[in-house]
Amino acid sequence: MDNKEIKNNDKEEKDNPIPFDDIQKQIQDALKNLGANSFVIPIQAKRAGHENKPTEEKPEDSSKKVLEIIKNFKLKPREVKEYLDRYVVKQEEAKKVLSVSVCDHYNNVRRCMGKNADVTLEYAKQNILLLGPTGVGKTYLVKCLANLIGVPFVKADATKYSATGYVGSNVEDLVRDLVKIADGNVELAQYGIVYIDEIDKIAASTVDSGLDVSGKGVQINLLKLMEDSDVNLQSQTDMLGQFESVMDAMHGKGKNKKSTISTKNILFIVSGAFENLSDIIKKRVSGAQIGFGKDGATEKEKSFYLKQSTTPDFIKFGFEPEFIGRLPVRVACNELSAEDLEKVMTNSEGSILKQYVHDFEGYNIKFEVDEESISFIAKEAYKQQTGARGIMTVMEEIFRNFKYELPSVGLTNFKANIKTVSAPEESLKKLISESKDYHCEALKKDIIKFCEQFKSENGIVLIFNKQAEKALIAEALSTGKTVYTLCWAKFKDYPYGLKLISGKIKSSTLNITAKMVKSPEQELSNLISAKYKKT
Repeated sequence: MDNKEIKNNDKEEKDNPIPFDDIQKQIQDALKNLGANSFVIPIQAKRAGHENKPTEEKPEDSSKKVLEIIKNFKLKPREVKEYLDRYVVKQEEAKKVLSVSVCDHYNNVRRCMGKNADVTLEYAKQNILLLGPTGVGKTYLVKCLANLIGVPFVKADATKYSATGYVGSNVEDLVRDLVKIADGNVELAQYGIVYIDEIDKIAASTVDSGLDVSGKGVQINLLKLMEDSDVNLQSQTDMLGQFESVMDAMHGKGKNKKSTISTKNILFIVSGAFENLSDIIKKRVSGAQIGFGKDGATEKEKSFYLKQSTTPDFIKFGFEPEFIGRLPVRVACNELSAEDLEKVMTNSEGSILKQYVHDFEGYNIKFEVDEESISFIAKEAYKQQTGARGIMTVMEEIFRNFKYELPSVGLTNFKANIKTVSAPEESLKKLISESKDYHCEALKKDIIKFCEQFKSENGIVLIFNKQAEKALIAEALSTGKTVYTLCWAKFKDYPYGLKLISGKIKSSTLNITAKMVKSPEQELSNLISAKYKKT
């Protein structure tokens, strides 16, 4: 090949560059062969007609808005608490503590972002530790805080992390996830909130041999993050991140791009149930023997002792002094009573009861529950000993069959009473029996829907006479099957059969009789035979 041919080939490649999607697919296939998981390469290509489509709001615009909110942060602790009151029942002390800490933190962030910021001013970050039994609203409180402020928010379980990432994830991934949630905006991510649940599960335990990959090592790595450290935005084990760096360098995009993020202004909130911590505290406070007796302690007793926790208690529990020292703000949440669970259902803007109302609305059913039924559900949920999570467990057991049956019955109103929640199966049978007329009307509408679909797919208009409708509805009621299932089974061969006699039929309309419903195959055979006999 001479130089002229080489130049021509180069010119063709410039005029007809390889599509970016093809390059991406080739890279994905190669990585897949190497055992890497598939991914989407978030590189913005603006060549060969692959410009990004405009969106209603670009990520950078959204980030700028959030940064402006942080720069102009003016919320007061009482305003924050009143917002939390709308979603979380009880936990008055926890709400106050969170409100003050969050307002102090973002007031300091606002000062740091100001033009005349005093960089020499020291500020002790108020990282928070929430204690309390499951289902009392610890996670929900933090989620609501993040929603109110609008900052990037990451939630994770402490159990998924290990000392170096060789078993599980690396704790620095928490900060990298903040950057991802902030659409790559490092400036915005550095003002986010990191929430770590199940923190009590990484308390160091005494081991005779081997490495403690989920205890002391994780604590040491976390305490570095919670104070002030710089985290590399790309993990050494992140193949995608390494590839992006190479591509950015090739296109000259990596020159001014930040490679690290500071955790100085990231607020860390951790929580846990701390089941055995109350034993340690009780022994210290009362000098009693460890344990609460054969039957165990009630959640109320555990909450009482957790409120008296001190730093030495946490150290004895298994936390490193340096680690627990990075969590200066500590507050214990109260156990929820049956009365509290009732308020959760009626007063909380994010209650499960409201979720069920929306679920039934999806089927055009207005769902209501009277006060007596709400009280019954709350008492049953309390027996679950899982806090507010017990409400979902109880309601799912009570209403699962109602959700399954009622959308097909044709009811538009469903009001649950004490009989409904105390004997759901009997109530459902009675409700379906009393709603037979509604059910029949709903089944008629289903027949119309099937005819429309049949016409769309096969170009044939099916017309059911009244006797055919009655026969089909009666079979649907007796078998419990849907009209679509019955019709599909009965008339699936009709399009093919009618094609055999195409040209013999004057129109594409077929009248369905009761005989066709009861014996569809025989009637189709008779129809074909009759048409050919006429010829």
